[in-house]
Amino acid sequence: MRAFRVTAGAAGVALMGVGAFLLMDVRDVSDVLVWLGGAVVLHDVVIAPVVLLAGLLLVRGGLRGPVRGALLVVGVLSAVALPVLLRPGRTANSSVLPLDYPRNYLIALAAVATMTATWSAVRALGRRRRRPHA
Repeated sequence: MRAFRVTAGAAGVALMGVGAFLLMDVRDVSDVLVWLGGAVVLHDVVIAPVVLLAGLLLVRGGLRGPVRGALLVVGVLSAVALPVLLRPGRTANSSVLPLDYPRNYLIALAAVATMTATWSAVRALGRRRRRPHA
């Protein structure tokens, strides 16, 4: 597990470096700061409280963690996908946003739901096997 954490941390630092490098090409940094501030507010004021409340009200027991994790991923995925999902109709240039984004968004949501169900089933099986039979 330690090797995975170190690798994930190194990948995160590398991606932050790429982002910082790309930021040097931006002429108006204030727009980037507004976008980043909006992302923080969206996460801290909307996504996180909704996820915690839904996890508290809808799920009991050992499934609460995986469901909250899935809701958090869906919330962040939705925040990232929102601009292309709400884009105006067809553009004059067909190479601008050429993919079927609503379909791809639904595929990503299905993947999150599938992984959450699989993770929950594996956890439930692990708990059953650890319990001593009476």
